[in-house]
Amino acid sequence: MDKRIFRISLTAALAGFLFGFDTVVISGANQPIKELWGTNWFLGDSIFTFHGIFIMSMALWGTVLGSLFGGIPTDRLGRKKTLFWIGVLYFISAVGSALAPEAYSFSFFRFIGGIGVGASSVAAPVYISEISTASTRGRLTAMYQFNIVFGILIAFISNYLIGIFFEEGVAWRWMLGIEGLPALIYTFMVLKIPNSPRWLLLKDRDDAVVIQSITLLGIEKEKASLHLSEIKVSLYETAEKHKENLFSGKYNKPLALAFLIAFFNQLSGINFVLYYAPEILERAGLASGESLFSSISIGVINLAFTFVGIALIDKLGRKQLMYIGSIGYILSLAMVGWCFYSGASSLLLLIFILVFIASHAIGQGAVIWVFISEIFPNKVRSYGQSWGTGTHWVFAALITLLTPTFLDAEIGIFKDNPWPIFIFFAFMMVLQLLWVAFMMPETKGISLEELGKLLSGKKQKK
Repeated sequence: MDKRIFRISLTAALAGFLFGFDTVVISGANQPIKELWGTNWFLGDSIFTFHGIFIMSMALWGTVLGSLFGGIPTDRLGRKKTLFWIGVLYFISAVGSALAPEAYSFSFFRFIGGIGVGASSVAAPVYISEISTASTRGRLTAMYQFNIVFGILIAFISNYLIGIFFEEGVAWRWMLGIEGLPALIYTFMVLKIPNSPRWLLLKDRDDAVVIQSITLLGIEKEKASLHLSEIKVSLYETAEKHKENLFSGKYNKPLALAFLIAFFNQLSGINFVLYYAPEILERAGLASGESLFSSISIGVINLAFTFVGIALIDKLGRKQLMYIGSIGYILSLAMVGWCFYSGASSLLLLIFILVFIASHAIGQGAVIWVFISEIFPNKVRSYGQSWGTGTHWVFAALITLLTPTFLDAEIGIFKDNPWPIFIFFAFMMVLQLLWVAFMMPETKGISLEELGKLLSGKKQKK
C-alpha cells in the first residue's frame, strides 16, 4: 500500500515541479526582456514600473486568481480532473510565453501559467493529504514542496545551460519554452491516478466506486470495505449533511492559522530572493555569468535541505521545524542586510543567502503546504486550502511588484543598495517566531478528521 500511495502521491506532486520551474524560470529572462522591450519604466507618477507589474508579477496575479478560486474546481470537478487541467495550463503558458511577439501577449501567457501554479497549490496538497495516512501525511504532502524546489533547481540549471548554448537574443525564449515538455508529460501521467476516496464520499458516490478508488491506492480488495467504513465513520462525525460556509465563524481558528503561516512565508522574502537571485548577486559584485551559475547553488541548497525537512516533518513535527527555520531566517537575513550595508565580499553574502535558503527549506518550505492542507475539515478543505494559498500568493505578488522599485531606486536609503529590504524581512521573521511559539498547534500524527474536530472547537486537545 505504501509503495503504491507513494507513486500516486509523487505523480500528483509533479505539479509542484512545474510550479517551481515556472516560478523561477523568469529570473533568466528578467534582464533580456528589459533590454529587448524597454519595460523598465515607471507608470506615470507612481512607484510601480511596467516591468514589475506586467513582466515579473503578472504570473503571480494569475497565481492569486488560481489559488483563490482553485477550491471551486477542486471541490466540484474533483482533485484529479483539476490536476489534469493544471497541466494543460502550464503547457499553453510555456509555449505562448516563448513565442510572444511583445510585452502584453507575453504577460497574458505568463498569467495563464500563474493560474496553473495557484490551482496546483490547492489541488495537489489536498489530494495527497487525503490519500495518505496520519503517520505518513507529512512526508507525502511535503513531496509537493520537494518537487517545487527540484523544479527551481532544474530551472536555474536550464537557464544557465541555455544561456551558454543559445544566442543572447533568443536564449530567454528557450528558457521559458522548454517547460512545455515536462508539462505535457505530467498531464498524461495524471490520467492514470485514482480519484480521492474522501472526495468521492463527500460527493455521495456509490460505495462500489469508492472501493474501486481505494483498491487503486494499493489496499487489498478484502480490506477496502473495512477501510471505507473507517473513513465514513470519521468523516460523518465531523461533517453534517448540509453545506457550511467557510466563513460562518466555526472555522475562524484554522482560517487564522492558514492566513498567518502564508503571510509569514512571503514576508520572509523567499520569492524576492528566488525571482531576483541573478540581479541580487550582480549587485553584490558578481558578473552576469557568475550570478547565473551561483543561482544554481541556491537551487542545490534548497533541494538538499528540503530532503532534511521531509525526513524530519513526521518525526520532530511541524512546529519544531518552524522554530528551526525561524531562527535561521532571522540570523541569515540580518547578515545579508549587513553584507550589503558594509560592502562585504560577494562570497560572504552568497553564503548567508544560502543559509537563508536552507532555513526556508527545512522550515516554512517543508511545512506550509502540509499544514494548510490538514487543518481544515474534509468538507471545506478545498476552500480552506484556497484561502491559505490565496493569502500566500497575494503577498507574493505584492512583494514581486514592489521590490523592483527598491532595487532600482536612485534616492534615499535604497540608492544602489537593497540592505533595508533584508532588515525588514528579518524583523518580520521575529514576529513569525513569536507566532510559532504562542499560536501554532502541532498537527503531527493526528488524523484529518480528528484535526477537524480539534480546530473547529468540537473537541479540546488535552
